[in-house]
Amino acid sequence: MLMICLAALIAVTAGLFARIVSIRRSVDEIRMQLARRMQTDTNTGIDVSCSDKKVLQLAADLDRQLKLLRQKQIQYTRGDQELKMAVTNISHDLRTPLTAIYGYLNLLDSEEMSDTAAQYLKLVANRVDAMKALTEELFRYSVILSADSYEEAEELSLRAVLEESIAAYYGAILNAGIQPEISLCEQPVKRKLNRQAAARIFSNIISNAVKYSDGDFTIRLDAQGRICFENQAQKLDPVSAARLSERFYTVEDGRGSTGLGLSIARTLTEKTGGKMEVEYRDGRLCVTLLWK
Repeated sequence: MLMICLAALIAVTAGLFARIVSIRRSVDEIRMQLARRMQTDTNTGIDVSCSDKKVLQLAADLDRQLKLLRQKQIQYTRGDQELKMAVTNISHDLRTPLTAIYGYLNLLDSEEMSDTAAQYLKLVANRVDAMKALTEELFRYSVILSADSYEEAEELSLRAVLEESIAAYYGAILNAGIQPEISLCEQPVKRKLNRQAAARIFSNIISNAVKYSDGDFTIRLDAQGRICFENQAQKLDPVSAARLSERFYTVEDGRGSTGLGLSIARTLTEKTGGKMEVEYRDGRLCVTLLWK
């Protein structure tokens, strides 16, 4: 009797062990198939080799969730493409009337008018200039998102490109009453990047600092290639600062900004294999760039 019970116990144990092995194998199958389906565009379901009802239910639930996720991805991609197209079309459509307005303003400028009328004309011209700048920014943003014009890379000195960008904006920095503090590593720090993309990233971040700085601006490049742009920005807060690199986000006193400056910088940084972080600490805005 004891032998019979022992044999039955061994048989049950062996059956349970075989079932556990089968379930573990199926879990591995689900894990590997899930990883493949997350990387490829396919509607193929998840297949498992065991017949356990719970495992089959898990596979079926994952199939349903994957299909929903795929639908959301398609909707997001379509919406993003439509937004890019809309931005491009709007910027193109605005260019034509702006060009005509410029022509009429030039004609008016050559006419005799009172001092008051001349003052009003100057105000109109200034606002048209602002609209033109915003339109160009929208157009450049759509080009950056839709084109691969920044894929060609070369070995660049980060210090050299950064110095060129600082020099280009130095007059604007001083005119804004900002006293810059610049500390660039003397050691050669080189990265394989697209020169135009790197220059655009630096220029957009510097331009952003000119808009939001409270009178100071620090630029640092260390031996590891980490670039930090930092300035006092009391009108910001941690929430608004974190959103500065979001598409079309502007703070309340954005001063005519499209909210695309840091968004373009982040997009280009990521396209060129880098990382951009925006932090707000103790009333200071800090933008950090790093390409490994």
